[in-house]
Amino acid sequence: MSEEFASSNISFGQLLNTPGFINQVLNNISSCLLLLNSKMELQAFNDPFKNLFSNKKDEDLLYIRCGEALGCAYSVDEMKKCGETSKCKFCDLRIHAMWAYTNKQPVYKQKLEREFYTTKQEKKLKYLQYSIHPFYHDKDYYIVVIVDDLTPIVEKTRLLVEQQSLIEELQVGHSAN
Repeated sequence: MSEEFASSNISFGQLLNTPGFINQVLNNISSCLLLLNSKMELQAFNDPFKNLFSNKKDEDLLYIRCGEALGCAYSVDEMKKCGETSKCKFCDLRIHAMWAYTNKQPVYKQKLEREFYTTKQEKKLKYLQYSIHPFYHDKDYYIVVIVDDLTPIVEKTRLLVEQQSLIEELQVGHSAN
């Protein structure tokens, strides 16, 4: 380990001059990170985003709107851009992103249940949690959207509840005999 990393209290700011370090950190966290501009267009993203949410395999995702990059089923099914579908005005993620950008205030741990298309063009219901953080850089405001896919947890929880219900039914039926 080099001496510059020997301290146990290194801030990320001290590591910014280390080539590739921040990219490695961002690509090795489990949350999906999206950097959006004022038009809600994707400016940058980390590897987990591409692996978990995009329906566009091996395509350039930059400068397309968030819902299109995520594979939002409304955008795909209606063949319209994010922000132009019949459901966009009710989309909590879009509403919160625009609110955070406009008000320069973060939004924390909101839930979203929505269908998204996968790279195999299959529609899949996903349960997401997201936080949004606006920031100022190079004479413009941006927002970072941090998205966690809770789908495996929600699906396992539902399965456990169903199994527990079945066990209770069997116990009631067994005690009645």
